[in-house]
Amino acid sequence: MKTEGLEWIADNPFYTKRFAYYIGRKCRAMTIQDVAKELKLDWHTVKALDKEYMEKQLCRNPVAAPRVIGIDEVSLRKGHTYRIVVSDLERNSPIWFGGKDRSEESLDIFYQWLGTKKSKKIQLAVMDMWKAFLKSTRKNISHAAILYDKFHVIRHLGEALDTVRKMEYARLSGKDRSYIKGQKYTLLSNRENLTIDGRKALKKLLIANKRLNTAYVLKESFGQLWSYQTEGWARRFFDNWKESLKWQRLKPYEKFAEMIEKHWDGIAAYSKPENKVSLGFVEGLNNKIRVIQRRAYGLRDEEYLKLKILTCMLKEI
Repeated sequence: MKTEGLEWIADNPFYTKRFAYYIGRKCRAMTIQDVAKELKLDWHTVKALDKEYMEKQLCRNPVAAPRVIGIDEVSLRKGHTYRIVVSDLERNSPIWFGGKDRSEESLDIFYQWLGTKKSKKIQLAVMDMWKAFLKSTRKNISHAAILYDKFHVIRHLGEALDTVRKMEYARLSGKDRSYIKGQKYTLLSNRENLTIDGRKALKKLLIANKRLNTAYVLKESFGQLWSYQTEGWARRFFDNWKESLKWQRLKPYEKFAEMIEKHWDGIAAYSKPENKVSLGFVEGLNNKIRVIQRRAYGLRDEEYLKLKILTCMLKEI
């Protein structure tokens, strides 16, 4: 009769590694509380076993020298406490979570952690237009190209559109105002993500308000900027787009255009063939992090959150 040798967890000799990994796999899709309830285990035991699982995942997936990195911040508590997340955009995996805030000094810590040898391999850094990230990156990897993330740029344009919406709401009254009321997310959402009722509401709104219709069309067309293969064609498109703002009385859009001018090199960098990286990963990771934070709501263990983020794209073990 054959017997199986079981590996016991050093810190918790009551459970095998196999069981810890089983718990870890369940915790990828469930809260600690739900797993504890289902398996009739103590909450602290489930959390400890999940941490064991994630630490093993990281051990099996050491960080390789990245060629393209994505830099973003995550808010731990609304608008007050930030940490930085750096991802390998070719391997589609977060590789670092840390810092004390979103300052230049905090991002410096990442480059120190990565080391000079691996940092030299970075050819492209994708980020938002936050000055601290730019300064740290230029200081630590001056050889790398800078690319401003499309989704952050579009978010600024969405904010400009929402400002136009608020201005129109304040200016109008009666029936003309009623079309705008409660339609913020209808206006800002991608059309394909709207329900049938949402699309009907959007159509009514755009027919009823000429200025919002113009602002909406300008916002929808702006995404074309990232489709060009040369900077010259991208520049021509932007100049035409900016020219179309004349006489439209869309001050928030004029401010947005000024911001694009100021950051043009980092935005137009995407038109170069060597910088054609998939920009959807950063947005997808942000959505995943929001889900992780909702599941861990009220849990103030930052080390646990760090493990969750760093392993969220790794394969199960």
